[in-house]
Amino acid sequence: MGPSRVWAATSHSESYAAADAGAARKIAEEIGLPEERYLHITTGEMDNPDYVKNSKERCYFCKAELFSGLAQLAAQKNIEVIFDGANQSDLGDFRPGERAAKEHQVRSPLREAELTKDEIREIARRHSLSFSEKAASACLASRIPYGTPVTAERLRRIERAEAAVRALGFNGFRVRYHDSVARLEMRPEDIGQILENGLREKVVAEIKQAGFAFVTVDLEGYRQGSLNSEIKQETDDG
Repeated sequence: MGPSRVWAATSHSESYAAADAGAARKIAEEIGLPEERYLHITTGEMDNPDYVKNSKERCYFCKAELFSGLAQLAAQKNIEVIFDGANQSDLGDFRPGERAAKEHQVRSPLREAELTKDEIREIARRHSLSFSEKAASACLASRIPYGTPVTAERLRRIERAEAAVRALGFNGFRVRYHDSVARLEMRPEDIGQILENGLREKVVAEIKQAGFAFVTVDLEGYRQGSLNSEIKQETDDG
């Protein structure tokens, strides 16, 4: 299936960092997708009280909004199948959004091929695709603990803080929101680096400039879906 039979779509919403849209556009260009086959939709998950209240099902409401919008777009363009990027490595985490994918009959070809994230990166390297080295990314709301309402102000505060840390040369990290506290999860090899060459002062200043009163570094380091640990604990205890 070549670019002549494929459409790409990017969703814009307050839940995603603006920089992600540029990265998606670059991927489309690298695989040779004509500009007229690159589509955009705007999703309104922030208008849904069930999403905003940030229960453990938040991801379901977000994906349901996304796939509903994509289904409408597909109908307009006579597109037969909607694909997403879920892969084999996603199976170990709590992902209620997968229920929304099944409800809208969304296919996950990377998972069907049993490809892991590492294998996908290796394939991307062989084809000189820039996203091969791109750090994993998720919606900004995933930085907010369950039960703490998702607001536009909180999302923008997180986005500004992460953009500032990234500008200082770091990748593979998260700024987790805890009211006035920013909990910085970094790769273990970067935790020591932050104490060198005045970087600690710069990181603290930049994150405070983004709107946080206090900055803490999580010594356990960055781990994907760390805010899901309470859910996993509840499952184990049950």
